[in-house]
Amino acid sequence: MTIFDKIINKEIPANIVYEDDIAIAFHDIAPQAPTHILVIPKKRIDQIENMKEEDKPVIGHLFHVATLVAKDIGLENGYRLIINNGIEGGQTVFHLHVHLLGGRTMAWPPG
Repeated sequence: MTIFDKIINKEIPANIVYEDDIAIAFHDIAPQAPTHILVIPKKRIDQIENMKEEDKPVIGHLFHVATLVAKDIGLENGYRLIINNGIEGGQTVFHLHVHLLGGRTMAWPPG
């Protein structure tokens, strides 16, 4: 069980900004930008590389939710969506999640 499973199950608190039957979005506790929200599927998928054919609608839904949240919180000047995959990709919680970063100009390359 990951910390995200505990948030989904309401076992630990989170600053939730969106929730439906498929996904939940909440503020990251260690923000890397003025706005840093995580969008996660309620179905546990450990890494993007391990998604299955039947997970394609879930993954698409995560990106749709990210756009809804971005509009709702006023990121009209732009934002960045990131998925980290694996240890070398910077993934620290092995429950797929999309980082929604905004509120400042993003640099490239990111790191």
